[in-house]
Amino acid sequence: MHNSERSSRGVLDELSKLQASLDLLQTESLKTNAEQLHQQLEDLNKRMEEIAQDHGRPRPAAQASDASGQKGARARITEMSAEVVDSNPYSRLMALQRMGIVHNYQRIREKTVAIVGVGGVGSVAAEMLTRCGIGRLLLYDYDKVELANMNRLFFRPDQAGMTKTDAAAQTLQDINPDVAIESFTMNITTLKGFDEFKASVCDNRGDSRVDLVLSCVDNYEARMTINQVCLELQQNWMESGVSEDAVSGHIQVIIPGETACFACVPPLVVASGIDERTLKREGVCAASLPTTMGIIAGLLVQNSLKYLLDFGQVTRYLGYSSLKDFFPSMEIKPNPGCPNPLCGKLQAAYEAQYNSEAAVSARAASAAAAAEVAEEEVVHDDNSWGISVVPEEASAGQGVPAQSAPSMGALAEGLEYSMPVADPHAPELSNGHSEEQESQENIEDLMSQLNALSTK
Repeated sequence: MHNSERSSRGVLDELSKLQASLDLLQTESLKTNAEQLHQQLEDLNKRMEEIAQDHGRPRPAAQASDASGQKGARARITEMSAEVVDSNPYSRLMALQRMGIVHNYQRIREKTVAIVGVGGVGSVAAEMLTRCGIGRLLLYDYDKVELANMNRLFFRPDQAGMTKTDAAAQTLQDINPDVAIESFTMNITTLKGFDEFKASVCDNRGDSRVDLVLSCVDNYEARMTINQVCLELQQNWMESGVSEDAVSGHIQVIIPGETACFACVPPLVVASGIDERTLKREGVCAASLPTTMGIIAGLLVQNSLKYLLDFGQVTRYLGYSSLKDFFPSMEIKPNPGCPNPLCGKLQAAYEAQYNSEAAVSARAASAAAAAEVAEEEVVHDDNSWGISVVPEEASAGQGVPAQSAPSMGALAEGLEYSMPVADPHAPELSNGHSEEQESQENIEDLMSQLNALSTK
C-alpha cells in the first residue's frame, strides 16, 4: 500500500515538473514571438514614415515610375532651358524663342487656362497645352469615360468608369508634372453649377484668375453659361465646336464688348425657336471622327498660344470643312440689339474707350510707325536674276491679270458663293437683240420646223 502511494506520488511529481517545464517553454516562446512582432511593427512604422516623407517630392528619374509600374516619369523642372539635350523636354519649344517667333516663351508658365468640356476637343486641347508647358490648367466636366469614347483621342480603355476630369488629370500629370492641374467634376448648366463654376475661376477678390477660357462643350446651354460668366467677369474666351456629322468645325474668339458674344448671333436652331434637346432621339448619336476633333483642337490651341504669348495673328473666327478642305475666316461684330443687357453695356463701354482721345492718338502713332517701317527700302547687294516686285493692284497691261469683284459685293476672305455669280464685265450680244427677242425667234423657228414635219 505504502509502495503504491509512493509510486503514485512520484508520478505526480514528474507530471508537475513536466507541466512547469512546458509552461516555461510556452512563456519563453510567447515572449520571443512578441518581440519579433514588435520588431516587425517598428520596421513597418519606419517604412511608412519614409513613404510619407517621400510623398510630394519628385523621385530621381532613374527610380521614378508611373502608377502602372512602368518607368518614364520625370522630376519637376523649375525653369525652362533652351539647352539642346535629349533629356530637356522644352528644348524644341524654346527654339521658337531662338528663331524669333516668340519673344519670351517662358511666359507660358505664368498663364492659367480653363478648359470647359473634356471630350473629343477639350481633352486633346488639354494635352497640347500640357505638352507646351502651360502654367496651370483648370478642367471642367460632369461625365465619365466610356468605351464609346475610344474612337476619339486621349482617353484609354482602362480609364472607363473614371470621371473625365480625374482621368485627364491622371494622364496629364504623367505627361508633364510641371503643370498644376485642377479638376472640377460639375454640371455648369445648373444654378449650383453656375455659381461654383464662377467661383472656381475667381480669386479671393472676386476677379478672374485665368488668362483664357476655352469652351469645348457640345450644347447650347453650356455655351450660354460660359458666355454669361465671361461677360460678368469681362473675361476673354474662345469657343469651339464640331458638327454632328463630324466633317466640319470652327473656333471663335469672344472679347466682351469688342466682338459678338455668343448671344449676339445665336445658332440657327436656337434662332428658329427650336429646343435642341428635342432633336435627340433614342438610339441615335452624333458622328465623331478623331481627325476632325484633333484638327479643331489644334486650331484652338494654336490660336490660344498666339493670344497668350502675343505672336502672329489671332484669328477671330476660323471654320473648317473637311469635304472641301475649306477654311473660311471672318470677324463677327457685336450685335447692338443683343438680348443680353450686359453685353450691350460692355459694347457701349468699349465704344467710348475706342473713341477716346488717348486711344485715337495711340492708333495714329501706331499707324505712323507702321508706315515708316513699310517705307524702308530693302536693298540687295546684287540681283543677277533680275527679279522685281510688282504691286498686286497693277493693271493687266503690266503683266498682272486684273481682278474684278463680283457685283453682289465683296465677301470675307476664304468665303465663296454657292451659286454662280453673273460677271458684270461679260460682253453683250453682238447682234444688238435682247435675250427676250432671241428667245422668241428660237421658239418661232422651232414651231416652223414642227409644222414642216407635220405636213410631210
